[in-house]
Amino acid sequence: MPQLPLSDALIHNPDGGMPRLLAIMARLRDPVSGCPWDIAQDFASIAPYTIEEAHEVADAIARGAWGELEGELGDLLLQTVYHAQMGAEAGFFDFDSVVRGISDKMVARHPHVFGSESRDKTAEQQTGDWEAIKAAERAGRAEGRVLDGVAMGLPALTRALKLQKRAARVGFDWPGTDEVVDKIVEEARELVEARETLTQDEIAEEFGDLMFVMTNLGRHLGLDPEAALRSANAKFARRFGRIEDWLAERGVTPSQSDLAEMDALWNRAKAEERATKNGHAAS
Repeated sequence: MPQLPLSDALIHNPDGGMPRLLAIMARLRDPVSGCPWDIAQDFASIAPYTIEEAHEVADAIARGAWGELEGELGDLLLQTVYHAQMGAEAGFFDFDSVVRGISDKMVARHPHVFGSESRDKTAEQQTGDWEAIKAAERAGRAEGRVLDGVAMGLPALTRALKLQKRAARVGFDWPGTDEVVDKIVEEARELVEARETLTQDEIAEEFGDLMFVMTNLGRHLGLDPEAALRSANAKFARRFGRIEDWLAERGVTPSQSDLAEMDALWNRAKAEERATKNGHAAS
């Protein structure tokens, strides 16, 4: 059997580790022998896949699907390798410089682990130190404004939370949850009262204001609004699935049912979940 070229031998070596994955991506992007689809991609076209893969990792974790998580993490790692390969081709950076950069950052941001600072700090103190180090890094990048560096591409709820945290650090914040709840009531009232007189764009703006304040309430309660809404989505899908199951037992679909029947089944699903949760708590 003829011996494979070194690169081919690495690509087909199941124990090739990280060098194998880097070689596979380089081959996929090779302008002569690579994959036409992979060759045609650029940073902008791959970015949506990167976001999608990150969400799929989060979804596997939320579902406790540990058998799937390994594969999802591999998919997410491939995105980093993909961007690093394109960066190397353009002369911007390469995988080694990406690894070096994140390694240097982690060492610099953990002086209590890798440096001479004491580890005898609370989690809150360490969080404060982390934010101070990040602020110094932003200053070094000439990000002089408070909100500079909060990525535009984040999910809207996550970005709202980060914007609010940044503003709160310089004192622009409500003192407590009571004031936030008052603002929610005010914004909701404005939206309801004005919906007949506003344009659709103005209604969307008012609705956005309400969601922004709801995010602020979550922050004051110590909650991650994105995670909370993800959980609510999962709960809705789970309960509606039970409605479909029970309707199917009767030989009907949701479209053949009505609101009153489905609402009753929804309450049954809620009761079923509470009973299951109480049973687990008792055990």
